[in-house]
Amino acid sequence: MTAQQRIRPTKAADTGALDSSKEPGFFRRQSTARILPFAIYIAFIAIADGLAGLGWSVDELRWLYAVKITLVVAAMVAYRKMYVELAWRSMSWRCLLASVVTGLVVLVLWVNLDADWMQVGKSAGFDPTAEGGRIDWLLVAVRIAGAAVVVPLMEELFWRSFLMRWLEQRDFLRVYPAAVGMQSIAITVVLFGFEHNLWLAGIVAGISYSWLYIRSGNLWAPVLAHAVTNGLLGAWVVVTSNWTYW
Repeated sequence: MTAQQRIRPTKAADTGALDSSKEPGFFRRQSTARILPFAIYIAFIAIADGLAGLGWSVDELRWLYAVKITLVVAAMVAYRKMYVELAWRSMSWRCLLASVVTGLVVLVLWVNLDADWMQVGKSAGFDPTAEGGRIDWLLVAVRIAGAAVVVPLMEELFWRSFLMRWLEQRDFLRVYPAAVGMQSIAITVVLFGFEHNLWLAGIVAGISYSWLYIRSGNLWAPVLAHAVTNGLLGAWVVVTSNWTYW
């Protein structure tokens, strides 16, 4: 397949795509709509480290996750009209089943690919227990909602819909998912993997979600799989008290 064949020859109205050189400003670009929510999410890693260095306690930092998720949601709501790839398209039962099964398989692998060499550093995780071992269920609800609803949308918009296709062609909305080359897939998968403390599990997840997107052409397929993984991982963490996986 040639580079020209990888680009969908449709009108901009069909995809919402615009020539980036003609876009009127950074905050009105299609790329920014997918980068900014992710950048906000990642920025809070540095913010948390900085506040901890200033003496903030673990208890004081717990609600930082809620602030982070709120800001990510606010950014996504502001850009909601630009997410043309999230326009609802019905999925066949095979696609639905493949998404759910993929999410389950990734979950099982995630909690088992945890040898020392499969990790980058050590994660403190997110412990919602208060003094005396009592679980703060409001914190748990916020964490699971963020991980199972917000994060899958935000990450799939950035990693699969934007970056993977942008590496093929700057006018990324015109690129068919099935036309993305192996180099773009590999770069995206590796970067996605090392976004996580469990880098090998992250790479496996990245391969799985990318495969779903490429095969289905529907971003809701990897979003659903990602949501299944994160939602059930949250339930498993609470039941087993393996807080480091958060």
